[in-house]
Amino acid sequence: MSSLYSRSKDLSSRSRKSLSDSPPSSPSPSTKTFRQERASRSDSSGVESPSDRLSSRTSTYTRRENRLASLSKTDDDSASKDYKKLYEDALTENEKLKSRLDDSKQELTKIRSQLDRVTQEKEALEKKVSDMEEELKTLPALARLQALRRGNAHLLVENKAMLRTLAHLTQTASLPETEDL
Repeated sequence: MSSLYSRSKDLSSRSRKSLSDSPPSSPSPSTKTFRQERASRSDSSGVESPSDRLSSRTSTYTRRENRLASLSKTDDDSASKDYKKLYEDALTENEKLKSRLDDSKQELTKIRSQLDRVTQEKEALEKKVSDMEEELKTLPALARLQALRRGNAHLLVENKAMLRTLAHLTQTASLPETEDL
């Protein structure tokens, strides 16, 4: 029990470094005894050679490094997949936006052409209205002219009627002189 206490005391007093920052350092004396005890329990012969300890330490370090490398590799793979997915998503979004932009441009040209037609029609209508206004301005003069023509025609009819009456009167006036005879 005392060896476990001293080991934990040694671990807490040392500054903690991550294992990936530096290769394993040489173990402290209490760690060596702990490993020896553990090895003696697992080993049937009870004796662990220094080369076995070195190979087990190296293999542990190698396994850990391999495990960390595989984890970072899967992180890299997932990150690259994420970037690829993000890139593909951005491309599809860009295509959608380009399509919408093209549709908007077509609609804009259609609306502009309709606006041009409406503007032309408006100008034609404005011209027609101004012509009608000019006609309305000349209408009173035209109405007076037509009234004068009607009055003139009426006077001509009356003049003819008076001439007939005068001719008739002249003829009747000359007749009584001949009748008296």
